[in-house]
Formats: sequence, structure tokens, C-alpha cells
Amino acid sequence: MNPIVPDWPASATVQAFSTTRGGGVSQGVWDGLNLGESTGDDPDAIEENRRRLRRALPSDPRWLKQVHGTRVVHLDQWRPGMQADAAWTDRPDQVCAILTADCLPLLLAEEDGAVVAAVHAGWRGLAADILAEVLAALPVAPARLLAWMGPAIGPARYEVDAPVRNALLALNAEFSDCFESTRAGHWRADLKSIAARRLQGLGVESVYDAKLCTAAEPQRFFSHRRDLGLSGRQASLIWIGA
Repeated sequence: MNPIVPDWPASATVQAFSTTRGGGVSQGVWDGLNLGESTGDDPDAIEENRRRLRRALPSDPRWLKQVHGTRVVHLDQWRPGMQADAAWTDRPDQVCAILTADCLPLLLAEEDGAVVAAVHAGWRGLAADILAEVLAALPVAPARLLAWMGPAIGPARYEVDAPVRNALLALNAEFSDCFESTRAGHWRADLKSIAARRLQGLGVESVYDAKLCTAAEPQRFFSHRRDLGLSGRQASLIWIGA
């Protein structure tokens, strides 16, 4: 699968990685390890891709129906088809999982490994302040958390219009320097900088970045924007080892 493992000083009990396109059976625009069920890909191929992923995990991932919202669930309350954009656990071997194809996958771990979380943080989720919702849900002081930002679209490839920019600036006007004007009414947006600064503003001091752009590496990552919506999904997963 050629997974990307976070380079962060998390406890040895914390297990985490992001997938790439490598190691799957999907064909065409979904070529590779497409894990997203709502992408138009062959369901049999997706099932096989998920089966291959499962080999690297202690249990089945608790997949969420992601809706760009702010709902946060503990995996004890998880049910198939549950709508949420973040999940956390303090139980061994429960796998938190997020699917992305440009949005920011954010993984969190308490410094001694007692709590972990996965967050789907696209621009809508960031603007709605999903990060504050997640931190409020976790039974951990923010200063004790480590955060890792996985592969996501980078500012060089992510142009937004005024409504998107205004929604993110409503969260904090000081994020204006995370935007670079490109043409009338359009800006390049740095989602990772916005997320990192919001986390730090909420008390999470230790933020790490994979420094990988999904749109810039078509052989390695799926990208919804680069591929005009005909794209697979990669996963970011985290759990507490038994």
C-alpha cells in the first residue's frame, strides 16, 4: 500500500497512517487503492481495496458518512452509515478513519497515547469550526495533544472565490495572510496554515505536517479538484495499539 506514516513524537501505542493510490485494484480514473464507496467506482473493486487495507489493521475501520459538518462521535456510539466528520476513541484497537481527496485529514493523539482522533477538515468544516468541536469532545487538555496534517491540496493548487474566503475569515480575520490573490475575486488558499493556526489558537501547540499536496502528485494521490470530481479517495487512520 505504500502508506505514509506520521513523523511525530507520538506514544509507541499510537498507530497511524495515510494510504496512497498504491496497492489497489481499481481501474480508470479510480486507478489504484480507491477506498471511497460514493465515487462511481466498481463496488467489487472497492470491496477488494478495503479488504487489502483491513490486513494492516486490528479491526474494521469505523467509516463515517462525511457531510462537511461538525459532528464528532466516540466510536462506542458508532453505527454503519453514521453522519459525522470526526471520530475519537480511548479504546484499544478501535480504528478511526477519514476519507479525503483534497480536504485535510487531521489526526490527533494524546501525548501518552490514551486518546486518538481523526478529523475530516475541508474548508466547510474549518469554517464551521470543527476543530473547536473536536477539542471540546475530547477528554484531554489541548496542550497534551499532538496533531498531524496528512496529504491535502496545497495552496499552489487550491484557488477559491470570495464566498469561501469570507467564510474562513469569519472564523478569524487574522487568517487573511493565508490567502494570495490570483485574479479578480479569487485567491490561493492555504488550508493547512489555517488549520494549524486554529489548532494553536485553541491550545494545541504541537502541530506536524506531512507537507504533501494531493493535487500535485497524480500518480500517488487522488485529487477531487485536479480530476474534476472523477476521483477516488485515500484514507487516514489512527488507533491505539493493544
